[in-house]
Amino acid sequence: MKLTKETKILIIGLGVMGGSYAKALTDKGYSVKCITRESSDIRYGLEHGMICYGTTEVEPDLVSEAEMVIFALYPGAFIKWIEDYQHLFSKGTVITDVTGVKSEVVYKIQGILRDDVEYIPAHPMAGRERSGVEFADPSVFNGANYIVTPTEKNTLEAIKLCKALGEELGFLRISELTPHAHDEMIAFLSQLTHIIAVTLMNCNDSEDLEKYTGDSFRDLTRIAKINDRMWSELFLMNKTALLTEMDRFIEEFTEFRNYLANGDGKRMREKMRSSSARRTLFDKPVK
Repeated sequence: MKLTKETKILIIGLGVMGGSYAKALTDKGYSVKCITRESSDIRYGLEHGMICYGTTEVEPDLVSEAEMVIFALYPGAFIKWIEDYQHLFSKGTVITDVTGVKSEVVYKIQGILRDDVEYIPAHPMAGRERSGVEFADPSVFNGANYIVTPTEKNTLEAIKLCKALGEELGFLRISELTPHAHDEMIAFLSQLTHIIAVTLMNCNDSEDLEKYTGDSFRDLTRIAKINDRMWSELFLMNKTALLTEMDRFIEEFTEFRNYLANGDGKRMREKMRSSSARRTLFDKPVK
C-alpha cells in the first residue's frame, strides 16, 4: 500500500497528538475519520476542520474500511484496544502509533496481532505540555524528529509507508531505531528531562516565586505541566533504562556540586564549556 490522498485513514484517540495528526493530514487533503472517547472532542474536531467524521463507538464498518489506523492512545489502552477489536480490521490494514515507549508495547502487540494486519511502530518527537484536542497544533511537527521502530516482523513496504506518513505530517528528520535502542534513547532525551522539570518545581515551595522568575526558569520547567497519568505509565514501562539515566544524572550533578563545594572554578568552567559546545548540536535545523 502507498500513501495517497485516497488512503482511508482512521485515528483512534483524538487528544493533543491525535488531533495534531488529524489536522496536519486534513490540511494536506486527506479524509480523516476518528474514534475517541468524548463526544465533545469530536465536535471540536469537526468545528476546527480536523476530521470529516467521528464517533465515540467502535463502529465495525468504520474500522473495516480503514486502510491505515493511527493509534494515539496511552500504551495500556492501545494494547487493550487491539485485544478487544482487532477482529474488525480488514486484511492488509496497516496500523501505527505515537506511543512514547516501544519494547513493552511493540512486541506485545505484534505477538497478538493477526498475521494479515501489520503494525509498524513510530514515535513523533514533538508534542505539547498540555493535553486535550483543544491544544492540538500540527506546527509542532515542523523541524521535529520522527522515529520509526520496526522489528523483524515488519515489511519494507510498511516501513516506507510509515516514513511517508512522517513526511506528510511535516517532520524534518525521519530515522529508524530498534525498539530497544529507542527506549534507551528516550529515557535520556525525554523521560529524564520531564523528571528533572517535575523535581525542580517541587524542590522549593517558597511563596511568590512566580513574581520574580525569569525566562530561564520558565524555559527549563515548561514540561513540568505534565499529564501525570500518561507519563507515569511511560516511566514504569521503561523503568530499567530510565533508572540508569537517573543514576547517571545524579552522578554528574554530584560531581558538579563537589566542584562548587571545593571552590573549583576551573573544573566548573570546563563542564560549562563542554555543555555549551554539545548544546549547539541540538538546535533545530532550518527546514
